[in-house]
Amino acid sequence: MTSRRVVLFVFAALAPSAVLAQAPASKPKKPAAAMVKEPPVAPGTEAVVETSKGRFTIRLLPGVAPKHAALFVKTAKAGAYDGTTFHRIIMGGIIQGGDPLSKDPAKASLYGTGGLGLLQAELSDRPFVRGTVAAVRRPSSPDSSGQQFFVVMRDQPSMKGQYTVFGEVVSGMEVVDQVSATPADGDKAKERIEMRVTVQEPPKAP
Repeated sequence: MTSRRVVLFVFAALAPSAVLAQAPASKPKKPAAAMVKEPPVAPGTEAVVETSKGRFTIRLLPGVAPKHAALFVKTAKAGAYDGTTFHRIIMGGIIQGGDPLSKDPAKASLYGTGGLGLLQAELSDRPFVRGTVAAVRRPSSPDSSGQQFFVVMRDQPSMKGQYTVFGEVVSGMEVVDQVSATPADGDKAKERIEMRVTVQEPPKAP
C-alpha cells in the first residue's frame, strides 16, 4: 500500500478491500465450514483484549454470527490469540490482528495470511459503526474467514454485507484508538502490539 493510499484511507471511507487478508502464496483451500462445529456461545459473552496500550472489551454477537462467535471463543480459550499482534494498522480506519503467524517475528512477511479458510461467511444487515468487530477474509473468497479479526474505528457503510460482523467493542474504545495510532510502514505496524484474550461468560441460571 502506497503512502498516498494510506492518506485516502484515513480521510475517506474505507473501501471493502481495505481489510482483506493478504493473498496466500499457495492456492486457497476450500473452506471447511461444514466441519467447524463448536459449542454455541451464550448471549452476553464478552472477551477482554489486553494490550500494551491497555484493554478493551468485545461483546460477542452469537445471534448475528454464531459460528464466528464460537470459533473466536474456542480460539481465545485455547490461548491461541495470546502473543499474536495487531499487525495491520490504518490510523482512524481499522486495526487488524489475531494471525497465528504473528507470534513469530521471523514470519513478518507472512502476517495477514494465517488462520484463514475455516468458516463460510455469516453476512448480515448489521451496520459497520465505530467499534464493530468483524472477520478478515481472503481477497478471492468471501467464505474464507477464520481467526483474524478487525475493529472499525469509525462508521464504514460500504463494508455492510461484505464482511461477517461477530462482535462490538463495549468498553475501552479509547485503547483501540491508541492502537490505531501505532506508527506504521504503509499499513504494517512498526512495533509489536501483542494481545492476550480472555473470555467472560455470563453466569448460568441455577
